[in-house]
Amino acid sequence: MTDGTARTGDLAPRELRVLVAVGRERGFSAAAVALGMTQSAVSHSVRTTERKLGAVLFDRGRTGATPTAAGERALAHARRVLRLLDVMAAEVRGAARDGGASGTLAGPLRIAAFRSAALHLLPRALGRLTARHPEIVPEVRIVREIGRGTAGEVLDGRADLGIATLGTTSPVPPELVGGVLVEEGYALVHPAGHPAPRSLPLVDWTENCTSYTREWWAGQEWLPPATVQAEDDGAVLSMVSTGYGMAVMPELSLVGAPPTVEITDLGPERPTRSVGYVTTPELASSLAVRALIRELRAVAG
Repeated sequence: MTDGTARTGDLAPRELRVLVAVGRERGFSAAAVALGMTQSAVSHSVRTTERKLGAVLFDRGRTGATPTAAGERALAHARRVLRLLDVMAAEVRGAARDGGASGTLAGPLRIAAFRSAALHLLPRALGRLTARHPEIVPEVRIVREIGRGTAGEVLDGRADLGIATLGTTSPVPPELVGGVLVEEGYALVHPAGHPAPRSLPLVDWTENCTSYTREWWAGQEWLPPATVQAEDDGAVLSMVSTGYGMAVMPELSLVGAPPTVEITDLGPERPTRSVGYVTTPELASSLAVRALIRELRAVAG
């Protein structure tokens, strides 16, 4: 090249797969083993990709290869491009086999969900989905809904669809599309039969702090600062059920709550949070993702 412009159109799927393998394995040798290539071939492929993109993608060191900021961006795009190629192949094969435009839905469907959604919302949707499309193979990863959360998994190309908390403080990222599935309210949870549950210590967990309840919490004089920060909502519910404290929890976290706890409505001014889905604009039109969204809406409704 003589004008200094990266010719990204020259990148081949093979080069993207090498890139993703190095990022996944965090090293050229390990990536070579995973791909059945020589280390020199992997190194040459990465150098070629870096030259085409005009950026260093990995910091090389004795401990392996660490993606640079440019490398993280390249890896996210590479995963998403490779996934689209897989989806294209699966949908074309399905259409050819059926002899129609709809096609048979088959192959993996990668889903990222936070814990309570994975336990209490997603299983019903996946049951309906696989009953209608038995050749779809759901792959579910439980991701903590803090920081970039499930939306980050979709942005990074590790998931086709994420079940996420949505709202003004965590809107759908501009690179993604999504929609609300259910609006869940919060309730006070305390040991059953306790004479003064609001006098108990408050138990909370990190993911709860990212919900849209902070302004409401600040206005509740009876709510003390949390004295225990548990790992997840399951641990919170366990502590409350054994009489340790009280908690303010969303509805999904309370599905199947044990009889040793009592759930008290917080009234019409109770806080709520929106649970929805996020995906990429490209995958939003894919047959499998569209089918999953339909089933999620059906069970949420």
